[in-house]
Amino acid sequence: MRHCSKTIIGILFAGAMVWLQAQEPPQATPEGAAAQKQTETPAPTAAKGTGETKAQAPALTVDRDPVRSPDTGAPAEAPLEKTPQGYVLRTNVEEVELSATVLDGTRLVPDLKKSNFEVFEDGVKQQIISFQHTDVPVSIGLVVDNSGSIARKRPSVNKSALDLIEASNPQDQAFVVNFSDEAYIDQDFTSNVSKLRDGLSHIESRGGTALYDAVVASADKLAADAKRPKQVLILITDGEDNASTLTLEQTIRRVQELSGPVIYSIGLLFGDEMTHSEMRHARRALEMLSTETGGMAFFPKSIEQVDQIAAEVARDIRNQYTIGYHSTKPSNEPGFRRVLVVATDSKHDKLTVRTRTGYFPVVRTAKKAKASGE
Repeated sequence: MRHCSKTIIGILFAGAMVWLQAQEPPQATPEGAAAQKQTETPAPTAAKGTGETKAQAPALTVDRDPVRSPDTGAPAEAPLEKTPQGYVLRTNVEEVELSATVLDGTRLVPDLKKSNFEVFEDGVKQQIISFQHTDVPVSIGLVVDNSGSIARKRPSVNKSALDLIEASNPQDQAFVVNFSDEAYIDQDFTSNVSKLRDGLSHIESRGGTALYDAVVASADKLAADAKRPKQVLILITDGEDNASTLTLEQTIRRVQELSGPVIYSIGLLFGDEMTHSEMRHARRALEMLSTETGGMAFFPKSIEQVDQIAAEVARDIRNQYTIGYHSTKPSNEPGFRRVLVVATDSKHDKLTVRTRTGYFPVVRTAKKAKASGE
């Protein structure tokens, strides 16, 4: 399995790198940091003793699995496919779809109506055109740290990840990515828990932590191959990124450009393996990845708490509202668009809405009519 799975992730990551190369220098991200433009040619390995770093990740070995690469000329889009419930993941580039969790303190609020919500884009109120609150099937990527430091924690991590899947909608489909300084897809999309267990069991704890690269590659896979109307990444790691080519800002931008997925992070940042500074940097990165995409970051104090967190994530995913609107801005107007969702209800003093902070529109160039005079 390992030889055959090294990997879809390689194809998708290569596509993401081409996409990054093609971008103009972006406007400031929500965090105020600009994504760095990649070089046009693959970066060679730094010469010994030069102190130079790689500007671009080398392509991972491509496997023989019959999985297509996303369109590298533009960000990949999820398929326009209906679920048995009739939901459409994305109808066109102008429609914005949000997954929103509503909380009263720490309690989920499950009984709101469309009239309880308001959506603002860059401060301008938007008209809500679709609203759902049902347990919609989800496409899930289980992205699990496989670096040397996590070896003792993996059995408990694997159990909790499987518990999360078993507590989810039976129609959910998930895939497994194990990553260290490279990312491997060890199980493609399936609803079969036994297959997912086998994928999680491929533990070869070694090397560094290329967390950002693994997130982008997994997000690209969801965009290319997800068959469910919602997309989620469950990211489990015990350290900060120390091996990726992409930066945190580039990673967040790529996910926002794809209009998904929601990222839930579980940071196992306890123990003596990390310095205080490393722990702080790792926590900040996981919080940003989750907050900017509408998810949550969890930091258990012991491995025994991971099961409880997995159950909370499963509840959160199954109790989200799905809100759609057409932006009042032209679809060809570039730049980051900040989104705010507000919920009010007379039965609750103050409600908190958690959703992605914004998105980058997919800008398309219209084709000229041939010899039509139009």
